[in-house]
Amino acid sequence: MNVYLDNAATTTARPEVIEAMLPLLAGGYNPSSQHAHGRAARGALDDARADVARVLGASPREIVFTGGGSEADGLAIIGSAKARAADGRHVVTTVFEHHAVLHAFDVLEAEGWNVTRLPVGPDGVVDPAVVAAALRPQTTLVSVMLANNEVGTIQPLAEIAALAHAAGALVHTDAVATAGYLALDLRRLDVDLLSLSAHKFNGPKGVGVLFVRRGTPLVAQIVGGGQEHGLRAGTENLAGVAGLARALVLADAERSADVARITALRDRLADGIVAAVPGTIVLGAEAPRVPHILSLGFPGLRSDALLMALDLEGVSASAGSACAAGSLEPSHVVAALGVTPEYAVGVLRFSLGRSTTASDIERAADVVGRVAGRMLTADV
Repeated sequence: MNVYLDNAATTTARPEVIEAMLPLLAGGYNPSSQHAHGRAARGALDDARADVARVLGASPREIVFTGGGSEADGLAIIGSAKARAADGRHVVTTVFEHHAVLHAFDVLEAEGWNVTRLPVGPDGVVDPAVVAAALRPQTTLVSVMLANNEVGTIQPLAEIAALAHAAGALVHTDAVATAGYLALDLRRLDVDLLSLSAHKFNGPKGVGVLFVRRGTPLVAQIVGGGQEHGLRAGTENLAGVAGLARALVLADAERSADVARITALRDRLADGIVAAVPGTIVLGAEAPRVPHILSLGFPGLRSDALLMALDLEGVSASAGSACAAGSLEPSHVVAALGVTPEYAVGVLRFSLGRSTTASDIERAADVVGRVAGRMLTADV
């Protein structure tokens, strides 16, 4: 029996999503066309935009469809920084953001912006006081993810947003790891820009969302047409957008039940592995976490070897560290947490999803315990 525990990397599109997409794959037309076919396509696009806006507590005008979460992050960060360049060229983020965010800030830095990259505590949480201390009169943007995609820790975003807004800065959050697991209440979060990616919540790949609060200045990064309120040129991926909207509506409707069930399964998996492999640690265990992400550090083991051994046993997970130039380097998230070298090269992420079952968890805990135990014995 194969067990898939890499849902934080991607999920599969659920049947209801595929059903919503099929008519538009077969007969969808250009929403910008003025004839009857185009008007029908525009209607489907407007319906999807209204559905997404309703889930987020936004207006349809504030919803921009993109080619994915990475594009949404780039548009939010580079687009807002350039729109406010005259107000200041200082921007703030953290050291353990997704690479889509980090690389967008690298682009700004290369073009002359002053970038402050804030540390996180060993619990995987950004201290709002550290954010406050970094703010300057020239700060125009603060970007802090809502929940970390490797360890799952949830950030005090509303408090951070209040501090940033008081200093005159815009606030962006990469919320890609949270849809279907946290209530994305934009009134409570009070952010100006928020990114999502459909394939993280059982929607199609290649389509995402950027929430842009009304009045937020933004410079388009893909130009060539007036689509998406002039913020993202190109004929819309109509089928993908419809699939995203359907997946988000379903994920939001089922969130309460899924959160309770998946949290229980995650904790059962953690308990089983920690009991079977003495010395195993749970990263971010002392902080609030999203239910579906479990990051474990195995003492004295290499994550690449452990990952391959698990794959041979039919358990799919992901490594919290990556091989580079022939040497094992901790991921930037693990390094940011200050994990000791004994554990840093042996971190694995297990991420659950709506299709994960109790039998999946029992098998995974058994396999991880046996494989890790065998590898530790072999190293003695």
